[in-house]
Amino acid sequence: MTSDISQVRPSVIVPMPWIMTAILLLLLGGCSNTPFQRGDSAPNVHVNVAAIPDAVPRHEPMSKYGNPATYVVRGKRYTTRKSSKGFIQRGIASWYGTKFHGRRTSSGEKYNMYAMTAAHKSLPLPTYVEVTNLDNGRSITVKVNDRGPFHEGRIIDLSYAAAIKLGINKNGTGRVEIRAIDPSNPGAHRAAQPASTNIALASTNQPTPTATTSASEVEQNLYLQVGAFSSRLNAESLRSRLSGVANNPIHIFPSVDQSQPIYRVRIGPLANDQEAQQLASRLTNEGITNSSVVID
Repeated sequence: MTSDISQVRPSVIVPMPWIMTAILLLLLGGCSNTPFQRGDSAPNVHVNVAAIPDAVPRHEPMSKYGNPATYVVRGKRYTTRKSSKGFIQRGIASWYGTKFHGRRTSSGEKYNMYAMTAAHKSLPLPTYVEVTNLDNGRSITVKVNDRGPFHEGRIIDLSYAAAIKLGINKNGTGRVEIRAIDPSNPGAHRAAQPASTNIALASTNQPTPTATTSASEVEQNLYLQVGAFSSRLNAESLRSRLSGVANNPIHIFPSVDQSQPIYRVRIGPLANDQEAQQLASRLTNEGITNSSVVID
């Protein structure tokens, strides 16, 4: 493990009495912002993940403290989704381990690195999701019960056991697709089309993985998304602004989100996550601080 990033302790701004705010701050501070924390690592014992079953989706009450309307981490405001219905997202997954084992998660549960759980910035807590490794086709089911990761370009933090089962523990990160599961209809998420959700995807003519086409067999491109606008003019303006900064092609991907047109500005395709992170760092000098890695 090579990165060295300090633990995030988010500041949350929500209208509630100060004592409730203090409790909420402690709970939302439970998750790491990346698996490679100072002092964080894998356990020193062998983990037989074959003996660890996937999470089983079931109806649960929403976390009392883990679902504020909005919260702020490092000066950036995040919005909690009211529903996970139809949610699909592609991007980079990471994992967190020993440093946070036994600590409170944002939902109030204790983090167990040997359980099939995960952290997400916006999904309601709890939400059950299927996570598919786009490089090897493996899929797992985890319970999202924590907030994070707050490292730029990461979309989900997996428990250590989940990372092993998915095959991303050695590299530290991996390209994944997330699909929310409805406990009332556990198989429905597999029939959903990514282009209909437009969460982290633009409309595409690429085939959806099926029983005869694994996720790893479908060509996937990695982009750095630097903005999303309801106005095409604003998207064109950002593309022109960055034309002399980025060496890679800059695209505008039109789509529809909840009946509203959305124009997503993305740079790429990029070779790998490392190139995306280097580009994101350069763009901070241009005032672009909310970029994210997407896979399409």
